[in-house]
Parts: sequence; C-alpha cells; structure tokens
Amino acid sequence: MLSNILRPTCVVAAVALAAVASAQSPPFVHAEWLDTSVDPLKDFYHYANGGFLKANPIPDAYSSWGQFAILNEQNQAVIHDLLDAAAKDATLAPGSELRKLGDFYASGMDEAAIEQAGIEPLRAELNRIDAMRARADLGRTLAHLQSIGVNAGFGVGQMQDYGDSTQVVGVLGQGGLGLPDRDYYLKDDPKYAATRKFYQQHIGRMLVLLGDKEGTARRGAQAVLALETRLARASMPAEKKRDPHAIYHMTSMADLATAAPAIDWPVFLRTVGAPAMQRINLAMPEFFAAFSKEVAGTKMPVWRDYLRWQLVHAFAPYLGRAFVDENFRFAQQISGTKEQLPRWRRVLAAENAALGFAIGHEYVKRRFPPEAKAQVLEILRGVRAALKDDIDQLAWMSPVTRTRANEKLQLIEERIGYPDVWRDYSALRIDRGSYVRNALRANEFEHARQLGKIGKPVNRDEWSMVPQLVNAYYSPSMNNINFPAGILQPPFFDLGRPAAYNYGAIGAVIGHEITHGFDDQGSQFDGHGNLSNWWAPEDAAKFKAGVQCIADQYSGYTVDSGLHVKGSLVTGEAIADLGGLLLAWRAFHASPGFGEAKSEGGFTPEQQFFMGFGWIWAQNVRPEQERVWATTDPHPPNTFRILGTLANVPQFLPTFGAPAGTPMAGQCVIW
Repeated sequence: MLSNILRPTCVVAAVALAAVASAQSPPFVHAEWLDTSVDPLKDFYHYANGGFLKANPIPDAYSSWGQFAILNEQNQAVIHDLLDAAAKDATLAPGSELRKLGDFYASGMDEAAIEQAGIEPLRAELNRIDAMRARADLGRTLAHLQSIGVNAGFGVGQMQDYGDSTQVVGVLGQGGLGLPDRDYYLKDDPKYAATRKFYQQHIGRMLVLLGDKEGTARRGAQAVLALETRLARASMPAEKKRDPHAIYHMTSMADLATAAPAIDWPVFLRTVGAPAMQRINLAMPEFFAAFSKEVAGTKMPVWRDYLRWQLVHAFAPYLGRAFVDENFRFAQQISGTKEQLPRWRRVLAAENAALGFAIGHEYVKRRFPPEAKAQVLEILRGVRAALKDDIDQLAWMSPVTRTRANEKLQLIEERIGYPDVWRDYSALRIDRGSYVRNALRANEFEHARQLGKIGKPVNRDEWSMVPQLVNAYYSPSMNNINFPAGILQPPFFDLGRPAAYNYGAIGAVIGHEITHGFDDQGSQFDGHGNLSNWWAPEDAAKFKAGVQCIADQYSGYTVDSGLHVKGSLVTGEAIADLGGLLLAWRAFHASPGFGEAKSEGGFTPEQQFFMGFGWIWAQNVRPEQERVWATTDPHPPNTFRILGTLANVPQFLPTFGAPAGTPMAGQCVIW
C-alpha cells in the first residue's frame, strides 16, 4: 500500500512506540553515560555515550538497543496495561474504540484458537491463487491481494499531486520483493549472497508449511527467487527514489495501457477498489515495463508459488507457532536478533499498526500534559526564528531566492502532540474470532481509506504518524512539521532539566524537521507543497555544491566491516541533522533560558547543549541490522549522526577545549 510515494522525512527510520512521560526530574548531568577516557574532540559519540553503551547491551530479542528502544520498553508496559484492561472489561460497549482495542488484543493472545484454526483463515485466499489459470486471473488476484495488505508485484495507492498539492491523485509504485532492498538480490558481496541462499531455503520451508512436498517446494522457492531477482533488477535504487522528479510521471489511462500492456488496468483498478481516474502517477515506468513482460512471459505455476509465498510472508506473524517460528528464523538472518519477543509485545505491535490512532487517543489522555506542549512551542518558535535570521544573513543567497525561502518558512504549519481530528474506526469490524482475519480486515480497511482519497481535496488535518511514536516528521507536500507526543519526553525533552539539554535534544530535532523543508529534497517544493523551482540558478548551483560535499563526506563512512554508507541516500537526513543542530544552537543563545543557564557537574551550558544532542543518538546495533540500514535507510548510522554532524559545526571545537581558530578539516556548509 502506497500512501505517498515520497515519504515524509522523519528523524528516525525504524520508529518505536512512544515512552511514558516521566515525572519531572531535577537538573542533571548523566555522568554514568559518559566515557571520559575518550577525547571529545576526537570521538564525541563515545565520549558522551561510552558508559551508556557498555551498560546497555542489546537484549537477545532486539537488533539494536538505545534511547529510542528504552523509551519504547517503558511505553509498551503502559499500552499493555491499557489493552489488557480493555480485553477483560465486559462492560465496554460493542463497536466502541476501547472494545475494539480489547477484542483485537484478546484474539491475538488466544494461542490455542490460533493453533486450532491453522491455515484455514487464509483458505479463501489460497484457493483464489490456486484457481489462477490465465493472465486475466493474475491481474485480478494481484489486485485482491494488494487490497488486503500483501506486497504482491507492485503497490497502488494515493499521494498529493506534486503539481497541485491541494489535490490527491493515484500512484503506482514498484514493490513485490521479500528481501529488504534490490541490493540484497544483485550484489556479489558474500554476506548478501549468504542471505539470498537462506532466503530461498526459507521460502521453501514456508511452502512446505502450506502443504507442498519438499521437492516441489524447493523448485518453487528457486523460481520465486529468480522472479524476485528480475523484479529487483528492474527496480529503481533507493537513492534515486529520493528525487521527486524521478518518481512523478502523471500518465493517462491510455498511456498506462501502452506502458504496461500485459495488465488490464481498468479491471485491475476496479478490482483493487480505486475510483475512476483520468490520470495516475506511474512512479517508476521502467519497472512497470519490466513487470508487464513478466506477466506475459512467466509461467502461471511460478506466479502461483510467488503469490502463495507473498501471502504467507505477509500473514505468518498471525498464524500458528510453526509459521511464526519460521518467520522469526528469517528475521534473525536479516537483523541478527537472537530470540523472539514475548507474544504480548508482538500482538501489541500488530495492534498499533491496525488501530494506532485509537491507541493514541487513549494514550494522550493519560500521558501528554498541556504544559509540555507550551514549552515545546517556545523552543520551536525560537528555532524557527533562528532559521529566518539565518536566511536573512546568508551571504551566498540572492535577494529573490531569500524572499522565496522566507515565504516558504512563513507557510510551514506547526503540529504538536496529536491531531485535532481523530481517525474514525467505526467501519472497521474487529471481534474475538480469528486473529488473522482481524489483521486482514484492518489492512483492507486502511487500503480502502487510502484509495478513497483519490480525486478529492487534500485533508490537511490528517497525521501520518500516531501520537505514541517516538519520532517526528516534515511533509514536503504539506509543508508542515509534526511532533507526536511520544518524542516529547526524556531524553529528548524534560520539563525539569536545564534549557541547554532541551535545546540540544528536542531543539535539534525540531530544527532537523524544519531544515527538511530546505534540504536537497524539500528545497524542490515551494511553500504550498508544489514541486516547483523557486531558486535563482546561481543560488541553486551553490546549494548543490554544499549538498555534494555532504554526500561525499558520508560516503566515506563504513559499517559492518567495510560496507560504505550511501552518501547520496543519506544526504537529506545529514543536511537536516546539521541544520537542525546549528539552528538549535542559535535559538538557545537567543532564548530567555540562556541568560539563566549555569554550569553544572563541571559542564558549561554550551557543553550541556552538545551533551543533549549526543545522548539522543546512543545506540548499540547488530552488524546484520547495520547492513540493512546502510542499504535501505535514508538516515545515517547513529554514530555518524553525531560525528558527521559535529565535523561541520564550528561552535563545537572551542566548546570542548580546542584552541581558538582551530581549523575544521573539510567542513561542509549548507545553512
């Protein structure tokens, strides 16, 4: 399901559920988090976080562990209590939000019923696939599977029209892969090769669980991997997808039929539930040309095995133990995780995906005080004012571009905590019957909700993230910044600690999201969210030179024994990290809190500021997960979110004792 082909840019990729808002804490320096044996000027990441990293090894059930995960742990306990209480409360009105929360949770926790049901809840879907004989059957089956949340072949969804941000249009995008990225299929690296071998065996074992004999399953798995490899070869690389021009191709229905003739598009779109359209964004034309050839040339038994695999891959977490355990074996190979999470945590995660805003509605009633929102708004407006001052003073920017940049900044909308209008789940049926069917219906409900937007004006009240997420985001098409309640708590924000820490932490996050409006991607959209060039040519050339400096810098960093970070993939997030920290620094120095700031624990207010920034990125990561993120994630690894950013911040060196005038090696300058 594609909600927007160009995803909102956010502060982290693998977002976690939010944490409990803690009690106000006194001013503090986390001395136990430091490693003072490290020179902060050489490695501030380990100076600020060395003690924390040693004291917080990765639990066996996780692929990484850090500040986000710890907040998630605390919060899961709160949401667990909420769901468990709802499941036990027989007085809740049928059809009410809380009743649905309780019923979904109860269905997921009923392991005996899940085991007894076996594969039967998916029998109708399997029969539909097995009945395919002709190409027309394939198109209709693809449409149906996509409507229930299966990543089969490609994706269909909605997006704001880049040419008219007031309207919603349909979009077709590449998909259909079971491994994290095309690189996993195509690179000769031995670790990728080992993962491919395991993946083929995993597909075979899943087909056996569906009832195939060993030899049949083995041949089916081989054919499925070969098909997915051809789709991967036709797929646009992750770094290229960051270019909005590369993924925006409004296409008439007649031209769509020419671009991918093997698919009966009117039948497909009608079956998938899309409204009538005159045009659609064919985001990756080359992929669909290749996919059309596969539809015409790949034998139907291969398609049946592929779709059976994609179906079981999507719903294995909701089935019996044999499917769950085999699915976890695959997760281990990809992420390095050593043991499964307890069942209640897995059910909670599934419910958050299905009914996230219903959970969030209850969460904010309990966990987000109004005084927190007021203080965050004060910091936000200080950061925003700092960017205006910066734009006004940039020596390299011409007056015409400066005027347009200020116009865009003025139009950025601020959203704090939670939406003003809550999502309506009244049409979603949830009961205490089949866990699989609850998940399937939730997918179907969300799919229909998304496609129902096509052809209508954009709803500017809608949020893309649930309030309990520890994350934040900027939407280039909406031109708004969004800070869910989940991130507005320690260590990102704490009402009771000195302003320096809050500016270094949540202030840098706020600055990060505002800067996304002016990074290499966001800068291509005007203040109304339209894809429009508002730059004078000479200014654009200077800006691109700074962007290339960042790309080159981050391409030099490596993870997992030499795998290079993709500089062109992480450029936007690296620019946002740099701009965000610089804006927070200026906002802190212009704030009332700066005049009252005091040294504490041997650290000056300026040093406290950088501590606040350093602490939020503390994280231990398994090598396998590092590889996934380096391959697919537009965010730099956390180590380099600190080291790479500080390498470009001239205020950092004197703050930690470097002699005045110490030169910075290869400093990149954007804003």
